[in-house]
Amino acid sequence: MVRSPRRTRAAPAAEAAVGAPPHSEPAEIGLLGSILVDGERVMDLCASRRVHSDCFYNPLHRSVFEAAVALHHEGRPVDLLTVSARLRDLGRFEAVGGDAFLQSLVDATPTSAHAGYYIEVLLQKRILRELLARAREIESACASAGDVDATSVLANAEQLVLGIRDLDLGSAPDWAKTVEQVSTDIGELLKARGARLTGISTGFRNLDKVLLGLQPSEMIVLAARPSVGKTSLAMNIVENVATGYNPHSGYPQTGRTPRAVAVFTLEMSAEAIVRRLICSRARVSWRRIVEGVCSAEEQRRLATVATEMKSIEILIDETSGMDINELRARARRLKARKNVALIVVDYLQLLRCPDPQPASRQEQIALVSAGLKAMAKELKVPVLVISQLNRDPEKSDRSGVPKMADLRDSGTIEQDADVILLLRRPIQNPRDPRFKDGQANPGLTIVDVAKQRNGMTGEVDLHFDRDYTLFSDLKREGATDGDVPIRASEAGDDT
Repeated sequence: MVRSPRRTRAAPAAEAAVGAPPHSEPAEIGLLGSILVDGERVMDLCASRRVHSDCFYNPLHRSVFEAAVALHHEGRPVDLLTVSARLRDLGRFEAVGGDAFLQSLVDATPTSAHAGYYIEVLLQKRILRELLARAREIESACASAGDVDATSVLANAEQLVLGIRDLDLGSAPDWAKTVEQVSTDIGELLKARGARLTGISTGFRNLDKVLLGLQPSEMIVLAARPSVGKTSLAMNIVENVATGYNPHSGYPQTGRTPRAVAVFTLEMSAEAIVRRLICSRARVSWRRIVEGVCSAEEQRRLATVATEMKSIEILIDETSGMDINELRARARRLKARKNVALIVVDYLQLLRCPDPQPASRQEQIALVSAGLKAMAKELKVPVLVISQLNRDPEKSDRSGVPKMADLRDSGTIEQDADVILLLRRPIQNPRDPRFKDGQANPGLTIVDVAKQRNGMTGEVDLHFDRDYTLFSDLKREGATDGDVPIRASEAGDDT
């Protein structure tokens, strides 16, 4: 139940009265108070639920919310002082009742924990008000129809009523425009004769040949057992995207197109990630730095790379113990303010569920996985998620080659992911079918594209230089430039 807060000054139209349109004064007060108490979190919640000023029936409440929205869009803090100042700038401060009115909103809201419930109440009341307004339009149309065909009036009435669903569910994409856009994309691909990425380059030629780049709105899971290099590969991709590196000289995406990348690291510190990126890019081993044996040339490279790295946008969030809703809120803000092109999460199993958490670990991971997929669709960017594997590949009756079923804690990850990349190093496992290849090349690392919802699957060979935590393309002996070893089918997986 919504707690009845202390009553605030209200416009006459907002007073409870017989025949007044559906509204909830306590819920409006509760939400505004929550915004003034915990602006960043609650405004993100409002954005995700598409709360607009017309969700508020009281015009005074509407004015306060509009001031908060303006501050949030500018990336400024939203609290009692900043909203008060914005209302003054807009010339609405005295009209809403000044400091006393704003303070009463805070006093009536002891906690912001129920903001989600207040939002739900406001959305429901808004739908009811809109339904009532359109019912009156229909009543007026019926009264003035005269000799007009009743079926025409009925059709208009149906359109008015069904249009209300867009208020809460969002407008469905225009079918004709969607078909036209897809048709145009197909035409461009045919003209390019298959030599065109449809997503963002990973910076690895052979991997891009299979994935066609990292696709918007897709959740890409990169999984491996410990010490195989999954974080290193993810950070190499981050560097390539942030610097705009593109290895495909024949592709239309030639040249450098730097992009902002967001990295949520729940395990490593920001300093450790930056140190790894600088050493990798400068081709200098961290051990040589620690031992103090770097040559003058290596020191010069380190200094040059450090200067270069300052100019790119890799946005690192090292907050530990985040829940999935908090991560989505932060990602939403980075998308709005920095237009990030790629989001990386390291790693999935460290994300928490919002309280109260489900009892089983499988249910918790399922909620986290679903939240990450929803985030990719909402923000329309690829989300690269690092995941752990269980110990099954190491059992004596197994070849040691990881399968999708080995994803740790939940099979839901397998279902939610659009792309699943399973990383392994044959040299680490004598039972691996390619162990001999690993002996010949200890740095051989196989990226098994085990699932791709809209593309082919297969194995891609990379070389891993442990000294620099650096991956690079590896061409098999006898292969022509750009050849990729494909293990399985070229059909997509609709599961």
